[in-house]
Amino acid sequence: MSTICEHPNEASISVHSLAPHFHEAAAQWAERLGLPLGSDTAFALQLGAEGLQLVERGPQAPGPVRVDFVEGAMAHRRQFGGGTGQMIAKAVGVQPGIRPQVLDATAGLGRDAFVLASLGCAMTLIERQPLVAALLADGLQRAALSSEVAPITARMQLLTGNAIELMQGWTQTPPQVIYLDPMFPHRDKSALVKKEMRLFRPFVGDDLDAPALLAAALALASHRVVVKRPRKAPAIEGSKPGYVLEGKSSRYDIYPKKKLEPTG
Repeated sequence: MSTICEHPNEASISVHSLAPHFHEAAAQWAERLGLPLGSDTAFALQLGAEGLQLVERGPQAPGPVRVDFVEGAMAHRRQFGGGTGQMIAKAVGVQPGIRPQVLDATAGLGRDAFVLASLGCAMTLIERQPLVAALLADGLQRAALSSEVAPITARMQLLTGNAIELMQGWTQTPPQVIYLDPMFPHRDKSALVKKEMRLFRPFVGDDLDAPALLAAALALASHRVVVKRPRKAPAIEGSKPGYVLEGKSSRYDIYPKKKLEPTG
């Protein structure tokens, strides 16, 4: 997930509670994000019974965007998405006896990270755009209350900050695989992504520092770096991928460093 500026425009968005008993928690989000509470703005970060959601206000505005790992599209993908046969699983190296430790350095709304966590990968997520990170943090918190999904999201640790800086200053054991999806919004024609593009456009843009992101990932990952790209887009400037997995609309550029081996 990329960013035009790493802090939301205070003149264009404010935080709102959808019921009186959410007011205190909404005020905490407003303070945490440095946003006004209850102001009349073009966009609103709303807190209600279904969690935290971003909306554009106005009669022609699309519906809200929230992170939901328990129901809806993510539940369907968890149950019917294809398991270890999915391209993303093959790209990061999921095999019998191999569930790599993965750093998703462009986490966005966490969908790809959730898919990998549901397959058993230990995931660290980095998101630098504060609004998106807030939606993701809220989604993870609500998912922890679900007996079915909590074991999956327990494998997902969220860090908020600049991925390049965090990777360059990494002090933990290096992740085996670093996953990058640096273009946002996706050039995708689905209604869901169109809605997200419209809502996030004022706050996020394309990753102009993608080459530096790739370089930092290659320096840190112990086994491989995986970059998700639109199928016809050029590779990120810099090192060339070792091989490519290509699908109908997207592909995975893979930069191998070391062979993944089964554990145990």
